[in-house]
Amino acid sequence: MMRVAVLGSTGSIGVSTLDVLARHPGHFEVAALAAASNHARLLEQCRSHRPRVAVLTDPVAAGRLESGLRAAGLATEVACGADALAEVAAATDVDAVMAAIVGAAGLPSTLAAARAGKRVLLANKESLVVGGELLLDAVRGGGATLIPIDSEHNAIFQCLPAGLEAGRAMRGVRRVLLTASGGPFLRSTRAELERVTPEQACAHPRWKMGRKISVDSATLMNKGLELIEACLLFGMEPAQVEVVVHPQSIVHSLVEYVDGSILAQLGNPDMRTPIAHALGWPERIASGVESLDLVAAARLDFEAPDIGRFPALRLAREAAESGGTSPTVVNAANEVAVAAFLAGTLGFSRIPEVVEAVLDRHGCEPVTGLDVVLEADSWARGYAESLLVGEARSRA
Repeated sequence: MMRVAVLGSTGSIGVSTLDVLARHPGHFEVAALAAASNHARLLEQCRSHRPRVAVLTDPVAAGRLESGLRAAGLATEVACGADALAEVAAATDVDAVMAAIVGAAGLPSTLAAARAGKRVLLANKESLVVGGELLLDAVRGGGATLIPIDSEHNAIFQCLPAGLEAGRAMRGVRRVLLTASGGPFLRSTRAELERVTPEQACAHPRWKMGRKISVDSATLMNKGLELIEACLLFGMEPAQVEVVVHPQSIVHSLVEYVDGSILAQLGNPDMRTPIAHALGWPERIASGVESLDLVAAARLDFEAPDIGRFPALRLAREAAESGGTSPTVVNAANEVAVAAFLAGTLGFSRIPEVVEAVLDRHGCEPVTGLDVVLEADSWARGYAESLLVGEARSRA
């Protein structure tokens, strides 16, 4: 029986994870659930899965969850805060951790799980983008197993030979190709991008995701962060990672070998596939996903991304090439800019402009410890926010 902690359980990845776990009651046990503030959904999840502990980072929400659990007669303990997340991730009664907390906030608990030697199911790409070698060192030092959940990186993982060690290049691999759906604005003009609303940006044509990652997909920053993640996960140079737009989202990524062979992983666009793969690895377990009908799919299209209309991808590649604290800065600035866009105070096309302004101002430093990462993250957020404040004043 594998005991699983689902961090970010109320989000789309968390919900899909619980769906897969529920299909295999004899093989998995939900040991812990964690979320930011959605106490109502977390209460319902506790009713269904009866975890030992439930964590909310928001103290008011934690109080409401505790009241709801007591009223329901459930014995689930309630904990609150970032420290509680890290404690759950490292707990002795947890074997595997689904790291699905959105943004850089997921890094401390992911590090804790890695240091404790857990099977880390990495759905929070920002942990690796921000933490970089720190996370990989924690995986190696703790004897953890790191399995990527992003459909693209999980596809690459499946296409690589057995024996992959996180962060180490595999012999015989020439390059990897990350596929991108292109998002909802693949054919939009620059003028149309200027008028994009949050509702439009969050309406992804293929995937059901949270609002932040949906916006990242629309700007192609999500693919940029995945490029950085792929370099770190698979020991690749940025030049060895190519992004190709594939609107059907059926080929999830490809690996090219030095003999000219290209292996691809295909499937319906449903996150339960990589989740089930990571939970069952090295075996295969049912995910609940329908079989892919290639005849019905009819065609598979591929094209190069338009960096002119979607400069976020260029910025992420530049950060990957610079290394050090640059990926941390890009991620932090992007989180601030996306939040402003979702709040209606920043235009869609301005998101990468804010990121570029912050990256241009940043003096890249080597990552020698977590303090360096946190300082770079804090500086980037502060500078991005100052740019937004300056814009607001100029409009007033």
